[in-house]
Amino acid sequence: MLELRPSCEHCDKPLPPASLEARICSYECTFCADCVENVLGNVCPNCAGGFAPRPIRPARNWRGDNWLGKDPASGRVRHRPVDAAAHARFAAAIRPLPADQR
Repeated sequence: MLELRPSCEHCDKPLPPASLEARICSYECTFCADCVENVLGNVCPNCAGGFAPRPIRPARNWRGDNWLGKDPASGRVRHRPVDAAAHARFAAAIRPLPADQR
C-alpha cells in the first residue's frame, strides 16, 4: 500500500493525496514535480532511481472498500532538503542513463 506522503522531501511543499504534482521513486521517496525537474534532474537522491507521477487513491468508495477513507494518506512528514551542489555531482554520471538502465 502506497504511503502517500504529505509533502515534498526537499522543499516541504504540501502534496495532498489528490495532488497531480507528486512524484515518487520505487521506494516512495516523494518530491514535487518542480524539485524533480529543477533540482534533482529526475535522479532520486536516496536511491538514484527515476521518478513517476504518484497514483491518486480514489477519494470515494467505488468498489470493495478500496479508497482513501479506508486507507488514508500518511501524515508523517519527511523533510530532508537536498544539497543541490552535492546532488549535482552525485547525479552527473547517472542522469544520462534512462531510469530503466540505472
